[in-house]
Amino acid sequence: MVSSPHEAMHRIFQEHPELFSRVSEVLGVDFAPPTSFTVLPNDLTETQPLERRVDTLLRFDTEGDGSFLLAVEAQGKKESDKPASWAYYASYLLTKYRLQPMLLVVCQDRSTAEWAARPVRFGPPQWPLLTLCPLVAGPHNMPLITSPAEVRKDLALATLAAITHATNPDVGAILKAMTHVLRDTPAALANPVIEFIAQGMGKHPAATLWRKLVAVDLSFYKSPLSEELRAEGEARRAAEDVLAVLAERGVDVPDAVRERIRGCGDVETLGRWLRRAVTAPSADAIFENG
Repeated sequence: MVSSPHEAMHRIFQEHPELFSRVSEVLGVDFAPPTSFTVLPNDLTETQPLERRVDTLLRFDTEGDGSFLLAVEAQGKKESDKPASWAYYASYLLTKYRLQPMLLVVCQDRSTAEWAARPVRFGPPQWPLLTLCPLVAGPHNMPLITSPAEVRKDLALATLAAITHATNPDVGAILKAMTHVLRDTPAALANPVIEFIAQGMGKHPAATLWRKLVAVDLSFYKSPLSEELRAEGEARRAAEDVLAVLAERGVDVPDAVRERIRGCGDVETLGRWLRRAVTAPSADAIFENG
């Protein structure tokens, strides 16, 4: 199953293709800034029933370096068969588009990033046929941005950096710097960043912190995440209303019932339970007929 961090680490390049120029600069590799870019289909499936898809595929046109292709792969763990797949992508792209391919691998942990960055040679040791050298961005080389001023200089780069540092002990300062800047950023630019970071935090503890920051610091934004947070807040309040009515009536509420009420995220269902709580002979009677 594709994880939300996986999606965030490569999809940001679809929204901000120009980000590659800044990332390559951070990584110490010189690419001429693109004069144009095109998001290409990511389906590399052959005519035979063998499906291969690169995460994100972009075409860059530059004045100094001509045109080239950029495949962006989000890598969450070490996979022994991945280098062969990446080599296949490079060969296929060169054959299909007749343009030089480039591979950028984005990781969230140092071990995976260092593994992905190792040159892999294909062929007999005495005469390697092909050497794969992907460019890798991860917590080992992406900037640790905790200053709002630095975030403001390049919001897209700061977003990707925050995602790659999701498990960093300073992630709280990183995310706080992001919300500080996003408060003054137009919603059209801020909302996608809010969602990218929410996806990028995945199931890491930082995800909970980000949701709290969005709820408090960015509560005025209308985005899928902010709407989700508001719905969660309404559900929590509705659940407490149900428990308050039962408590006021002196009805005993077993732990299992209390947990079920507080675990319900549907406001309509909680409203139904609240109406029943006014007259129900026991706590679990509010659940009858759903």
